[in-house]
Amino acid sequence: MNYNSTRNNRTVVTASQAIAQGISEEGGLFVPQALPKYDADTLKALAATDYRGRAKKIFADFLGDFTEQEISESVDAAYTAEKFGSDNPAPISYIESGETKMAVLELWHGPTCAFKDMALQILPHLLTKSVKKTYSGKEAVILVATSGDTGKAALEGFKDVDGTKIMVFYPVNGVSPMQKRQMATQKGSNVSVAAIEGNFDDAQTGVKQIFTNAGIKAKLAENNMLFSSANSINWGRLLPQVVYYFSAYCDMVNEGKITMGEGVNVVVPTGNFGNILASYYAMKMGLPVKKFICASNANNVLTDFIRTGTYDKKRTFYTTISPSMDILVSSNLERLLYHLTDGNAEKVAGWMKELSANGQYTVDEEVKEKLNALFYGGFCDDVHTQETIRTLYKEENYLCDTHTAVAVNVYQQYFAETGDTTPAIIASTASPYKFAASVLEAVSEEALPEDEFAMVEALSACTKTPIPAPLSALREAEVRFTFTCKVEEMPQTVLKNLSIN
Repeated sequence: MNYNSTRNNRTVVTASQAIAQGISEEGGLFVPQALPKYDADTLKALAATDYRGRAKKIFADFLGDFTEQEISESVDAAYTAEKFGSDNPAPISYIESGETKMAVLELWHGPTCAFKDMALQILPHLLTKSVKKTYSGKEAVILVATSGDTGKAALEGFKDVDGTKIMVFYPVNGVSPMQKRQMATQKGSNVSVAAIEGNFDDAQTGVKQIFTNAGIKAKLAENNMLFSSANSINWGRLLPQVVYYFSAYCDMVNEGKITMGEGVNVVVPTGNFGNILASYYAMKMGLPVKKFICASNANNVLTDFIRTGTYDKKRTFYTTISPSMDILVSSNLERLLYHLTDGNAEKVAGWMKELSANGQYTVDEEVKEKLNALFYGGFCDDVHTQETIRTLYKEENYLCDTHTAVAVNVYQQYFAETGDTTPAIIASTASPYKFAASVLEAVSEEALPEDEFAMVEALSACTKTPIPAPLSALREAEVRFTFTCKVEEMPQTVLKNLSIN
């Protein structure tokens, strides 16, 4: 299987080139030229194996220039019980409330307690193999913009990986205290972290501009280096996320919650659109998904786009209690538009140019009709997010984080509007302990402690739930990174970190 750029159909690369390069030369994202089709027999075969078996099958169908052994080694190294707490890295908790049936897909049992671990524990294996295949002898420089979870997961995945350096940028006031501490205390000889004076969109735009800066790329080439990405703009980040939607469906069948072939809805709290896009790819491959429910927080640019067909980033940016979704430029939406236009790269490139120049674009009526047939968009503000956390805990004895609560709330809105009783897979994206202050405030009437770790302990005492070991260990961890730069200083910060003049 080969890959095209969303902005230029003439660009054709292999899987390893797409993963090593991260983004196309003209700024487009790589998409598969065709998708494998899974029939009922394929789904039954997937259901008969475990998570690692399902991952190996799906990766083999997309990574055409990887050997079976390379894929097997990568999967077996990434998804271990030691890293995820069990042989199933993505278990399901079931909640039935009235007529609604929610399968809460817990994607946060990995080493950084967030869903990004599901992809970023395997991406270093895929990336290093890809670089060897396509750019033998070069060192990969991983640049990451993060709204919270991607940064720590990428740092943890790439720490001390031979042939790589990784640098993460995050908005100085746009992540939770626990997320900031996770990044600031990161171990590893090849890692670096910098805060920026701006929001996530500023960080993401800055990283994209560095990627496509010819002068900076030339300096890297002179030093036998090349840029790559661990954000979901990299196909190697997105592909592993396809796996857990298939796996969740198979687990639901095996546990008697649905019958093979029965339809499900998928509900995803999303900002950058990667997680929900992965479920769209799963559906196009044969997973029986009826509706994609796209849940936003107060930064509801995706909700408005789904409902109107106009994407408009010219709006107030809100810093919310679900910071991983505080995003106004959803990069992966570009991939969906490419598919909804049947691969019209020229049209997609035009919309992206409009977005860059004018801050908005409007899709044509045909694309809007396709979008509305597949997606439902809704949003939830901070007040209703905390109400949802409180209600789930008090009535269902289920404790969730501030992002999962957004998904549950928007799903309840969808159900109230449609009465659709189709079983729903809710993507639960982070441990509640990563956002202890907001979750504790929702479930307890006591005054909040001032210290972040006192909040974590209070939340555990209040709810009788265990503190994840990776988070409790942060209390004594050494703070290594405290640097903050302006957005315009990002390129020089990268070069200085790489010791390039």
